[in-house]
Amino acid sequence: MNTGIKGVRRASAVLVTASAMLAGGALVTPAHAAAPPKPSIVAKGGYVMNNSTGKSLYTKSADTRRSTGSTTKIMTARVVLGQRNLNLDSKVKVQKEYSDYIVRNNYASSARLIVGDKVTVRQLLYGLMLPSGCDAAYALADKFGKGTTRAKRVKNFIGQMNSTARSLGLSNTHFDSFDGIGHGANYSTPRDLTKLASNAMKYSTFRTVVKTKSTTQKVTTKSGGYRNMSWSNTNNLLGSYRGTIGVKTGSGPEAKYCLVFAATRNGKTVVGTVLTSSSLNNRTKDAKKLLDYGFKVA
Repeated sequence: MNTGIKGVRRASAVLVTASAMLAGGALVTPAHAAAPPKPSIVAKGGYVMNNSTGKSLYTKSADTRRSTGSTTKIMTARVVLGQRNLNLDSKVKVQKEYSDYIVRNNYASSARLIVGDKVTVRQLLYGLMLPSGCDAAYALADKFGKGTTRAKRVKNFIGQMNSTARSLGLSNTHFDSFDGIGHGANYSTPRDLTKLASNAMKYSTFRTVVKTKSTTQKVTTKSGGYRNMSWSNTNNLLGSYRGTIGVKTGSGPEAKYCLVFAATRNGKTVVGTVLTSSSLNNRTKDAKKLLDYGFKVA
């Protein structure tokens, strides 16, 4: 009986000791922090990824094809920057057709290029990406497309946009315009546009342009003099969200309000897209929510 009592006492002591250790936290496995709740956005489609690893951080209808509006111009810039032996300081003469195109399309967004002026390719990229100039997009397509007529050059340039999309594995993307004023077959997805932006950001010129809030560029006039062209960026994340480094806004009757965005904080870069948001303010709010979330889970 004594042996049994001693055994019970020893067992009780072990239990007491274990309980004390648990209470003191010595044997408690550290609990992982609860994942932050997935944000709710107004946009019909959204996607966020870690730019360094390519890891998906957020998806909402990420592979649903939608109209892209002027976010198309990311590909316009990407095709230009991918040209062999590109000379960013080569000059392009502004043609009347570029201005007429703006008028024909109900005064589409414009860089206000003036017929007869000579602007550099670099300046056209600023005019393309900051004020979202469709005239600048036209000028670049005319310059870098191949063909004996303007129509053939533009068609070839759009072909380059689509071949670049295929080479980047953007299987849900197709372009039928150089600026997003499509003809029924201009579409992409939040995932594809995010991947496109990530790829474009590998070009230092692209990074410099899309993070610029405003710029004044000196261009050569028809008479050989100079004029200053001032452009402001339509991406109002710049200056309102810490760490923003780009990328491009978009809008249109079908596209509604779109935004491809990127920001860097604490050594992490998050890039993403919202498509078909309901207003300019909501697309910005959507992007900020997704950036906040992305930095928490990246």
